[in-house]
Amino acid sequence: MKYWFDTEFMEDGNTIELLSIGMVSEDGREYYAVSADADHSHANEWVVANVLPHLGGPLLTRPEIAYDLVKFTMGYRPEFWAYYGDYDWVVLCQLYGRMIDKPASWPMFTMDVKQRCVDLGNPRLPTQTSTEHNALADARWTREAWEFLERQREAP
Repeated sequence: MKYWFDTEFMEDGNTIELLSIGMVSEDGREYYAVSADADHSHANEWVVANVLPHLGGPLLTRPEIAYDLVKFTMGYRPEFWAYYGDYDWVVLCQLYGRMIDKPASWPMFTMDVKQRCVDLGNPRLPTQTSTEHNALADARWTREAWEFLERQREAP
């Protein structure tokens, strides 16, 4: 089962702190949560201006989010997709502690839509018309971009 996800986070070059996560499953289910544990005083000016205004929805602790995501992916061997997803993958896995503590059914890596795009000659992706820097809206767009690229791959 494919899952497209995005996170919003704060980072300072040493740590990555989860603000929110959005995930869309191949069968159409969606998940969104905002971290109740995030200390917004760590936010830089860009995050304050571009991310914090778009936070909203369920406010959950990191352990609650981690539990919810296990339930959300339960019964499947997930294939995770993100857009420029390196930091997203790290902050997602850190919900479980060390990388080796993540759910056993989860892969050790995430697939990256941008890498797929480059592999296909870097076509222009669909414009995101929803709110950027809202993790659920961005996860939905990541799925849309992936679907666009799949059509490119399948074209004769």
